[in-house]
Amino acid sequence: MLYRYSRWDGTQQVLPFDADEVMDALSEDLMNDNYNDLMSAMQKLYRWGFNNQMGDRMAGLQELLDRLRARRQAEMNRYDLDSVMQDIREKLDQVVQQERKGLQKRLEETADSDQKELRNLLEKQVNKKQQYLDKLPQDPGQQIRQLNDYEFMDNDARQQFQELMQQIQQQMLGSYFQGMKQAIEGITPEQKAEMRNMVQELNQMLQDKAQGKEPKFQQFMQKYGHFFPPGLNSLDDLIKHLQRQMAQMQSLMNSMSPEQRRQLESMMNAMLQDDRLRMDLARLAANLEQLYPMRNPMGQRYPFQGDENLGLGEAMDLMSRLQEMDMLEKDLKDVQYGNKGLGQLDPEKVHDLMGEEAAAQVEQLGELAKLLEDAGYIEKKGARYDLTPRGMRKIGQKALKDIFSQLKKDSFGKHKTSFTGSGGERTDVAKKYEFGDPFLLDLEKTVMNAVFREGPMTPVRIQPPDFEVYRTELITSSSTVLMLDMSRSMILRNCWAAAKKVAMALNQLIQSQFPRDNLYIIGFSDRARRMTAEGLNQVQWNEQVYGTNMQHGFIMARQLLGKHKSGNKQIIMITDGEPTAHLEEDGQVFFSYPPTQRTVSETLKEAARCTRENIVINTFMLEKSRYLAKFIEQLTQVNKGRAFYSSPESLGEYILVDYVSQKRKHVK
Repeated sequence: MLYRYSRWDGTQQVLPFDADEVMDALSEDLMNDNYNDLMSAMQKLYRWGFNNQMGDRMAGLQELLDRLRARRQAEMNRYDLDSVMQDIREKLDQVVQQERKGLQKRLEETADSDQKELRNLLEKQVNKKQQYLDKLPQDPGQQIRQLNDYEFMDNDARQQFQELMQQIQQQMLGSYFQGMKQAIEGITPEQKAEMRNMVQELNQMLQDKAQGKEPKFQQFMQKYGHFFPPGLNSLDDLIKHLQRQMAQMQSLMNSMSPEQRRQLESMMNAMLQDDRLRMDLARLAANLEQLYPMRNPMGQRYPFQGDENLGLGEAMDLMSRLQEMDMLEKDLKDVQYGNKGLGQLDPEKVHDLMGEEAAAQVEQLGELAKLLEDAGYIEKKGARYDLTPRGMRKIGQKALKDIFSQLKKDSFGKHKTSFTGSGGERTDVAKKYEFGDPFLLDLEKTVMNAVFREGPMTPVRIQPPDFEVYRTELITSSSTVLMLDMSRSMILRNCWAAAKKVAMALNQLIQSQFPRDNLYIIGFSDRARRMTAEGLNQVQWNEQVYGTNMQHGFIMARQLLGKHKSGNKQIIMITDGEPTAHLEEDGQVFFSYPPTQRTVSETLKEAARCTRENIVINTFMLEKSRYLAKFIEQLTQVNKGRAFYSSPESLGEYILVDYVSQKRKHVK
């Protein structure tokens, strides 16, 4: 593997977790029944995150999702949506008050005028206007309708009203066409006519699409693209944009009280006095819903509970932000459940809606796969990742570490023997040299023997009886078959995860410490089949298969062990039930529960054949039923092997310690 180093310039990103820590987190799940393949385990890690041994936390998607929901709820707890219309009413009141001041000012300006007829005329006109203003309805929409027909006398009041209308128009039409927010400002009759033509041509394009005709999208965008934001490359993009924009106004209305909603609708009708445009917009909404109905309508209601006021424009922006949060929530869920890849999350959207920290956490999650790939633990095959041999060894190491970490200080002491030999690994125990011993000289003891014999003098004269050498351990090789019960009860009783963990740990132990040994793994249910440590994570359970066929497992184990000349041959069987199936002479499987005497007999016959071939059968039972105990007692009588009653939690300790104890025999 090639590594490149460069000077730190402050821009390089350093992940707070290394590949080994990530693999440790994945190993926990890969040895668990519920996540039996790498992609499922990675999906779970993405969802829930993990902690390393130092207590550092990598947040998962679920935490980000909870944080997003809390932020959305905080927005709804902050604002009073009904204040939207209150803000408009207050601005209309300001317009009316300014007009009243202007009327009064005009009267005051002509108070000293000599032209009585002109003054009387002005007084009548002012009085008429004041009566008109007095009769204005409370409903903002109706006020707007009447003020549109009103001829202002005060220039400031006229300007304030026009600016308010322009602002409302901009915000309301912006709910249809985002580009309208800029285009509507200072709109001319020509621009308004262009907008009407645009809506009509858009409706025509949607109708063409419904009739199977090819819509002229590019031509439409060249002509009216300034009404829309950049980045819309297809009609589908345009449709999605329009639906989101319209949903903002719909959400605003749905979230208001019935009275406030009625007032907003009244105001919208007052603003869209162009009946033709109003009809075209209604037709546009109908065409969109007919062609592209929204399965999950974005125009949903938000239950606001706060007391902070906000204007119409702020309310529209808030609706947009809440809907963006809704869409981000859906994206996070899709990634969690594997409907989308992590790379499909928009980091800019996460940053805008949740802040820099959340965006950094998403980026870190996205780097995990690359981190593992660079470390050589996983490799990409098509759209999936698979474990490499190095990754499998890492999982075995984790299983081994977990199992041995549970041992008590005196656990190994239960299996001591006192044999040493003339070959193998050196011990820390010395002995007098004998002819044929490996000359692994213990120099310190050899010199001290000479000193004790001759006394303190120089030079030290060493004689042959002074020599001491280190003892060595006689290293034996063995061949082992690990038989794993794969019947349905192993899953139902939560025993399979422990059995799988032991298999992976035993495989790693042999590979790392006893490379000359042979290990085979056999899984047995209705039939036995050979497996690999790597294949344990891809086990698929067939709900239609019944049986615990130990007999077939012994047959296959005996055939595998028969290939080796090693004098140490053993079968380690992990089971939670008595045999309920066997092979008939024609090769068919016979199943019965409770087990028949014939099944028990055929199984014990095969155990006897193993005994004749010096194969020891050690059984680890995960269930203490009377029937199982009776069968195991018969099995041990036939084979002279050992039987252990265990629990899934302590299973690995028994098997691995027993395995290690069989590897070293001290010979005098």
